[in-house]
Amino acid sequence: MVKTNTPQVQIINCTTGEEIIRDATAEEIAWMQENAVKATAEKAEAKAKETAKAQLLSKLGITAEEAVLLLS
Repeated sequence: MVKTNTPQVQIINCTTGEEIIRDATAEEIAWMQENAVKATAEKAEAKAKETAKAQLLSKLGITAEEAVLLLS
């Protein structure tokens, strides 16, 4: 890939093996940024849920395995 300040897009034709590397369009850059924001938010949400789960299990004084047994 060519080093530039603009994000690059790599397109590979799986049939022919042809590879194209080009600068991303404004729309593609916006999409990349939007996805990065969503991914960060999803990671934060997952971490918050995991923390809440751990706190609840600690409060109940049981392990995750014991909680699974109780719910099965």
